[in-house]
Amino acid sequence: MNEKLARYLGWLGLVSLLSYTAAVVFSPLAYPGYDWMAQAVSDLSADAAPSRVLWNRLGALYMPCGIVCVTLCCITVKAHFNRAVRAGIYLFALMNWISAVGYAMFPLTQAGISGQLQDVMHLVVTAAVVLLSIASLTLIVYGGLRQRSCPALGRWALAALCLMLAGAAGTAVLPRAYFGIPERFSVFACAGFTAVLGIVESRGWEKQEAV
Repeated sequence: MNEKLARYLGWLGLVSLLSYTAAVVFSPLAYPGYDWMAQAVSDLSADAAPSRVLWNRLGALYMPCGIVCVTLCCITVKAHFNRAVRAGIYLFALMNWISAVGYAMFPLTQAGISGQLQDVMHLVVTAAVVLLSIASLTLIVYGGLRQRSCPALGRWALAALCLMLAGAAGTAVLPRAYFGIPERFSVFACAGFTAVLGIVESRGWEKQEAV
């Protein structure tokens, strides 16, 4: 692939994050009574959600740009870093693909979990996304910091992993009235790390490797 084109396409990771942020911040304007502190982000894109149309418009670039970014990273990173970092990036890309396809196929039917098969499958996709996110970030932290392949990327991965774990712990222990706060830690950790990978791609992998 043309190196200059690849570096330009790397910025799609940041575009993905900005599109997702816009959807999360502004979609509640079309959802009367939505409580961001208590409700999940996925409630905004549920089949019955009044904000679904606005969500789809604001977040139109989120998944496509993110998928292009992480897939590009898988192609261009193969000659760089150690095996742990590369494996982590491959798993992170797989997580993004499962997220894109799974949530498109199985959006929530309505706010909350109604127990329908579609909602159950939404939870299955969420579980797969969370597990793959933790596994991929852990590998990048290990390869980047422990093996000193790419300490800067390892530190960003560690920050994202901490947000993921804090989000998971928070949703488990906090009262339901505050569920939405830690849940956003997790979702923005993934979207944010996609942007980080894209920025690293745009600058060139070789500049990130430890000397």
